[in-house]
Amino acid sequence: MSGTAIPNASVAGETPHGKVTRMFAEAAEAPARVAAQLAANAAVLRDLARDLRANPPVAVVTIARGSSDNAATYARYLIETQLEILTASISPSVSSVFGAKPAMAGALCLAISQSGRSPDLVAAAQAARDGGARVVALVNDVHSPLADLADVVLPLHAGPELSVAATKSFITALSAIAQLVACWSNDEAMGEALDAIPGLLDTVWAADWSEASLRLVDARNLYVLGRGPGFAIAQEAALKLKETCGLHAEAFSSAEVRHGPMALIKGGFPVIAFVPDDAGRDGVEATIAAVRSMGGEAIVVGGNDGDALVVPTCHPALTAILQIQGFYRLVEGLAVARGLDPDSPPHLAKVTRTR
Repeated sequence: MSGTAIPNASVAGETPHGKVTRMFAEAAEAPARVAAQLAANAAVLRDLARDLRANPPVAVVTIARGSSDNAATYARYLIETQLEILTASISPSVSSVFGAKPAMAGALCLAISQSGRSPDLVAAAQAARDGGARVVALVNDVHSPLADLADVVLPLHAGPELSVAATKSFITALSAIAQLVACWSNDEAMGEALDAIPGLLDTVWAADWSEASLRLVDARNLYVLGRGPGFAIAQEAALKLKETCGLHAEAFSSAEVRHGPMALIKGGFPVIAFVPDDAGRDGVEATIAAVRSMGGEAIVVGGNDGDALVVPTCHPALTAILQIQGFYRLVEGLAVARGLDPDSPPHLAKVTRTR
């Protein structure tokens, strides 16, 4: 990715608005939490990866909700592109509401959750195990029901997360997925790049993207674009804009947005675009050009755009991890600028006990 430097900015403990929210403080912990996770999970992942290479699953299924489901999108792209194994998301309600128990013999099930306590996720994971799948839980609470039923537990090591808006638990879910894929695929370059991610996350967190957030203070609707692994963080960014900023934000693949949704782009309509550093880059940049030609306003993260918010160069599969960390700082500042409390979004709770 072009540009290896980050503009001078405030340190991790300071904010442009002078208030340190829980969301800000917790997101600032992500680099240290990722470093701890990578070290703590190395041995169990070596063993799991060795077994997965010897006994490849026929498919991978994911079970998750909310931010964790966005992390599952990242898992799907990494597993399908790096390992070429079909990966799909299971709707928890298939088991928790409709009582179905799909046959999953020979499948690997990745259940991703911060709390590990939502009844529908637990029911779906149990159904997957009963159907013959091997269940691997990526979970922050290792004493949760989800962890108890899993065949293998990969702790997120995110530490307590009190803000309703998930940040460090999402980042650690991404790094856990990346570490799993790097070990499973025997990708030494990706593994070495992961070791550098905590330091790069610190660098990104020190950047001041507040000027970009100020461009969105009066926005009411916007699109968030990505492609490949970057589509996962587009989904996550759209979710955070909804829950912390009260903004109607929709996430699209940069290819899919051209099949109808582009019709709404005119008169300064804002679009946030996450530009990947892989084969998807050209498509995203072409869509950005189309947005601008239609009168839309593009806020670009990464790529070659002269006005882009820049993150350090890293392994292409890991770029999204750095980009979403910078976005968390942006969106926290935007929420405060809009007069909202990002720690306590209306009508939301930390553990959503859906059935």
